[in-house]
Parts: sequence; structure tokens; C-alpha cells
Amino acid sequence: MRSQRPVARDDPSVQGWPVVVSRHGPEDLTASARHPVTHSYAALLFHTGGRTRMEQDGAWNVVEGDVLLVPAGAAHRMIERRQARFWGAGFCVPCFAAEGAASLLAPFERVRDGASAVVRIPAARQDFLVSLFEELERVAGTPHCSPDDPLSAVQRSLLTLILNEVDSAASASPAPVATSRSVVIDSLRFIERNCLRRLTLADVAAAVGRSPAYVTTALTQATGQSAVQWIVSGRMAEARRLLLHSDEMVDVIAERVGYADATHFIRMFRRAHGATPAAWRIANTRAVPRLR
Repeated sequence: MRSQRPVARDDPSVQGWPVVVSRHGPEDLTASARHPVTHSYAALLFHTGGRTRMEQDGAWNVVEGDVLLVPAGAAHRMIERRQARFWGAGFCVPCFAAEGAASLLAPFERVRDGASAVVRIPAARQDFLVSLFEELERVAGTPHCSPDDPLSAVQRSLLTLILNEVDSAASASPAPVATSRSVVIDSLRFIERNCLRRLTLADVAAAVGRSPAYVTTALTQATGQSAVQWIVSGRMAEARRLLLHSDEMVDVIAERVGYADATHFIRMFRRAHGATPAAWRIANTRAVPRLR
């Protein structure tokens, strides 16, 4: 897996939804993906039947009762899937970090630090976890128009409960062996927490103690996206959320996602989405996206 540069895929908040949840029925897949992929969102898969073999910094067998954690930027690919049934959930990391919900990242940070990507949920807690996914699916598909809407708070609460279950189960496992932190991991962490303010490649490089060229090369090789692309990706995800779930003016949104110049924000948004923020806001439907 390390010999191939991963392919960066679109994140599921393309329609402006900070949380995406979906369920997947039994399906066989024997041919593995040719290239690993990365996502700009954090994702978890809770298996309720069958089995899946996944490659993500090693090979993992995922069976009924297991949760697979995929941090944002982690290169992974599916090797095999046998009658697997699972719930999938993904969320925009900068969106939640901006709202003071960075604690949601704890289980994913442990994986980045070397903990197992697969967490076994105790049998007595599995039905409860399914009920949380079912409720999150219902709430995530309910239209709302403001980031302060109670439904947004419910999504965060349900996701927090899900991740608390995962974190509690993971705490019974041995702690990861201490290793030197990778520049890729440290760069992604810094970008996730700071991309909605004025941030440059030089700032990221200074934060991790490396040169700008070294940082962007390391990120591109490991995730398929450069440091600047990660910064823009986080900003665009929050911008889409604000465009669809608030009535704020475009120049206000531009400032909230780290652009001092609204014209520059509009140009960057059009480059990423093929339309200006105002046109995109009008044109987009409320269709609920699915994890891919």
C-alpha cells in the first residue's frame, strides 16, 4: 500500500451536511481496489454481519460487532467483502472542531498514534449502538436551515454517544507503543484545527518543524493531497455547510472560513465546485449524500 500514491476522493459533505450516515446490505466483493484512497472526512464502519478485509496501515479483518475507524487522510482500500452488513458514518472534522467538538476526534487520534483501527464492541452494547445509528440516520436526513438549529445539536450528541461507545470499548485494549510522530499526522492535526483561520503552508511547516517543501511532499505522497489542498478542502467543507444551513452573506462566510478577501474566496469556491457560492447555494438540493 505504501508503494502506491493514494487517490483522494470527494468528501461526503459535498451537499453541506456535517454528518453523513448510511447503512449497507450484504454484498460480496473479491477484487480489491487497485489504489488506496483517502478522504477529507473521518469515518467509522460498524459491522452487524458478514466480514470485510481492509488494508489501512496493515491488513484488518472486520467481523460482526467490530468498528473500523478511518481517520481523515488515512490511506485505505477494501480487499474483500463477504456478505458484510454495516453502518457507515462520516463527519467533517474542521466543521466540528470549529464548534468546539474536537473531543469527537479522540478515537481517531488514537488510531493515528498507532492503536488498532478495529475496535470490538461488547455484545451487550451492540444493540444500543445500532439504535444510535438508526436515530442518527433519521436526524441526519431531516432538513434544517441553521447551524444553531436543535437538529444540528442532536447530530453532534448522537455522534458523541457513538464515539463514546467506541472509545470505551477501545480503552480495554493495550495502549499503542509510543513512537515518534509522523510529520503527516502532525500536519493533518494542525490543519484540521486551524484551517478556518488565516493559514499558509509556511504556518503548517513552522508548526511541525519542517520546511514547506518537505511538508507538502510528505502529505502528497501519503494522502494524495498537498498541504494547501488540505487547507482548501477543510475551508470548502465548512463553507458548504454555512451556505446551506445559514443565511449569512457570502462575504461573511468567506471571513469565517479563513479568507480576508471575499473575491478570492469566490474564485477558490468556483474552482472547486464549478459555480459561485451564491449560485451553488441556490442550485443545490437537500438530497442526503451517502458515504462512498
